[in-house]
Amino acid sequence: MSRVAVHAEVVSGAPAKRVFEVLTDWPRHAEWMPFTRAEGGHEVGATLEGWTGIGPVGFTDTMVITEWIPGQRVTVEHTGKLVRGDAWFEVTPVADGCKILWVERVDLPLGVLGRVGWLVAGPVVRFFMGLGLRRLSEVAGRTGA
Repeated sequence: MSRVAVHAEVVSGAPAKRVFEVLTDWPRHAEWMPFTRAEGGHEVGATLEGWTGIGPVGFTDTMVITEWIPGQRVTVEHTGKLVRGDAWFEVTPVADGCKILWVERVDLPLGVLGRVGWLVAGPVVRFFMGLGLRRLSEVAGRTGA
C-alpha cells in the first residue's frame, strides 16, 4: 500500500474562530464541500461519518477525531474500508482574517494500479479541496451565517 499526501490552503477574511465554528459544524459541510455531507462529534475519540457522492453513487468515510484544539485544529483518522489514513484542518489567525489549511494523507489501495489512478485522481481531489476551502471562507464570512 502507498501513502500519498494532498493539501489545500486559502486565506480568508473571516475571523479564525468563526471559520473553525463553521468548519466543525459537520452538517454544514454540505454548504461548502462539494458532493459531501457529514455528521459527528466534537472531541477526541468522537466519531465522524461523511458521505461523498452524487445521489446513490458514492461512499461512506468513517473517521475518529484524534486531536481537537478548539478554534485551531482538528485531526481525524480515516477508518473506513475505502479511505484509510489521516487528515487535519488548521485555522491560523493572520492580519485581517485567517489561513485555513486542509491536509489529507491517505493509503492508496490496489498497489501499482492505485498509484497510477492517483496521477489522475490527486489533482482532482486537490482542486475540490481548494474549492471547498474557498466556499468555507465565504460561508464563514457571511454576517449571521
